[in-house]
Amino acid sequence: MNDKSALLKQLQIDPQDKHSEKGLSLWHLLLAVLASSALTFWLTSLFGQAHPAPVQSATTAVTPAQAEELKAPPAAKAKVESNSILNSSGYITARRMATVSAEVMGLITEVNVEEGMAVQQGDVLARLDSALASTALKLAEAQIQALIARRNALAADLEEAKRNQVRINNNSYSSEAERTGAATRVQSLAANLQSAVAEIEVAKLQSQSQRERLDDHTIRAPFSGVVTVKNAQPGEIVAPTSAGGGFTRTGICTIVDMDSLEIEVDVNEAFIGRVSAGQQVEATLDAYPDWRIPASVIAIIPTADRAKATVQVRIRIEEKDPRILPDMGVKVAFMKS
Repeated sequence: MNDKSALLKQLQIDPQDKHSEKGLSLWHLLLAVLASSALTFWLTSLFGQAHPAPVQSATTAVTPAQAEELKAPPAAKAKVESNSILNSSGYITARRMATVSAEVMGLITEVNVEEGMAVQQGDVLARLDSALASTALKLAEAQIQALIARRNALAADLEEAKRNQVRINNNSYSSEAERTGAATRVQSLAANLQSAVAEIEVAKLQSQSQRERLDDHTIRAPFSGVVTVKNAQPGEIVAPTSAGGGFTRTGICTIVDMDSLEIEVDVNEAFIGRVSAGQQVEATLDAYPDWRIPASVIAIIPTADRAKATVQVRIRIEEKDPRILPDMGVKVAFMKS
């Protein structure tokens, strides 16, 4: 029995030892957690400085041209940049552009055009009051008829004078005075007849002049193109020699031949040696920066601007397009020959 009691006492756990072991294990666990947290903080700070987190930038819109440039390989970009030897800027101009007016002063009774309208050569743009011109033409034509009648009368008198001269010359009893008088009358009538014929020609020329003056009251398109400006309205007076103002206009409308559009740029005279006739050019409109227009140099104007130290260059547009309009801003790149 004693042995069993001793054995049971050996197996019994002291409550103080249990609390000490439990406290020791909790303390060890707390130290491990603190050490792990310190190690994690140190590693985070170390690698965070070496590799900073990327900052998210604001979202920006990408244009189609920028997208194409991003897609383009670096070799292609370098090739485009290397082909350009000179850059400049200028404007779209028209070689055929006219402000249509009338040759005579008159009251506008009709205007048949609007901005943006396409017209063909010879189309009626406007009409002026032509009552006086029409009356003058009728008067000239009436004068022609009167002169023709006078000529016919003189021709008949001349024929009669010639027959009378023949009778007098054949009559042996006719005196010398009668013979000379008959001859003189024939010559006088012939001269009058010749004068009447000449007056008829003059009257015809006057009639033609009046007809052209009447036609001047109808304003027609001098060439095919597009109306860009409408300057007058019915009821106003057009006067080509007037300075304008009020109801007096100097022109009816402005027409531009869109097939004659070209580019004019000013090149610094220090770089004009890089430009030559026929040289290939790449143009870009300010309105369409992603659209590259093939072009070529037409001519270099043989004079320089002293104030700006530039030389003007004319450039042909190889591709016609309705988006190209007069006075548009354009940038050009002169390519290597």
